[in-house]
Amino acid sequence: MKKLYINTRFFFALIGVGMLYILAFFFPFLMILGHSALLLMFFVVFVDYLLVFRPKDAVSAQRILPEKMSNGDENFIKIDIKNNYLFKIYVKVIDEIPFQFQKRDFLITKEIRSGKNVFFQYSLEPKDRGEYNFGALNVYASSPVGFISRRFIFQKDASLVCYPSFIHLRKYELMALQNEFLLGGIKKIRKLGHTMEFEQIKEYVPGDDVRTINWKATSKTSRLMVNQFQDEKAQRIFMLIDKGRTMKMPFNGLSLLDYSINATMALSHIILKKGDRAGMMTFSKKAENKVAADNKSGQLRKISEALYNIKTDFFESDFNRLYQDVKYSLNQRSLVLLFTNFETLDGLNRQMKYLRGIAKNHLLVVVFFKNTEVQKIIHSNPESMQEIYDEIIAEKFEFEKKLIIQELRKYGIYSVYTLPENLNVEVINKYLEIKARGIL
Repeated sequence: MKKLYINTRFFFALIGVGMLYILAFFFPFLMILGHSALLLMFFVVFVDYLLVFRPKDAVSAQRILPEKMSNGDENFIKIDIKNNYLFKIYVKVIDEIPFQFQKRDFLITKEIRSGKNVFFQYSLEPKDRGEYNFGALNVYASSPVGFISRRFIFQKDASLVCYPSFIHLRKYELMALQNEFLLGGIKKIRKLGHTMEFEQIKEYVPGDDVRTINWKATSKTSRLMVNQFQDEKAQRIFMLIDKGRTMKMPFNGLSLLDYSINATMALSHIILKKGDRAGMMTFSKKAENKVAADNKSGQLRKISEALYNIKTDFFESDFNRLYQDVKYSLNQRSLVLLFTNFETLDGLNRQMKYLRGIAKNHLLVVVFFKNTEVQKIIHSNPESMQEIYDEIIAEKFEFEKKLIIQELRKYGIYSVYTLPENLNVEVINKYLEIKARGIL
């Protein structure tokens, strides 16, 4: 059965003929004109049908999908359509995109000359990791007459996997090479000294630190020589991602777990570029998705595969079990970044002994989140009594977060307290700062 669809132009023409017949009721001489218009219209429809349906393979189209999608980023889907008719056509494109996007008004219209291709793209921004299934690519083609359309169906089924955010990894890499990130202005990490890893002895040039002059090498060569140092490499950086119920909280369509996973991907990329070893695991009632710290080729892919389909559960995270797993899994001193969320000081104090246990053998950084809604209330201008009351409560929550930071600092535990959308930059900055200070 051929896929024939009637266009609105046909119905407008039919309405016009109908109006002639209505007028003919009052003016009988218009009846002949109405019959003639009706016959002409059906003749044009017949001609239009022959033009549109006689050629075989009159339209070819292809949906070009990326290898994988990046969660929380714009991903571009490309469509290529070719007109094999002997005349110009008008097409309407309806792509059956995955149901997760809830986009039911997808429609793209194009004009394509005979024998020509048209190439265009549209973007999708997934908010969940996992698998996305596309339906058919539907192309409705009509001739310049425009009374009817012929439906062409291409690529009925296609699937695409959505991984943690990876599109902007190159951008973060370039910024990290300069040790600077833009976050509400330029924020630059200043080198505070040298790490202990010696690289080479070289001849002094103006601008070198005079404190690094190697007097022994200078006396042997009769030229001023200096020691050159490099960032210590192969240090172990391990990321722990809480996937308990507190990480289900959504901001701008992504959960705190999604933000943490995206940050883990971005940070892992920088860690590996710096020559350090990146590893990770998730935890809730138990530790899962473990990837041992390494810097071999393919390590970033291992981390990505471990993270792409992780979901939050609704359990209270077991920090006692986490402490035991870290104790037996990490037998060398490492930088440990813990992505979690403490809303109250009491919530932190219940887990503090386990955090102190981890910090005893490792350099621990606790990463937790500012509530964007609370921040909006704090920075609003209250006018009513209810708004003033809301602001007071919001400031109380914010003060509690500051007490959490102080409590962590008291036990030598570092922290990153940030808005979810700034998480990637903040954790990479913290990593670069720790590297620059040589405190690992």
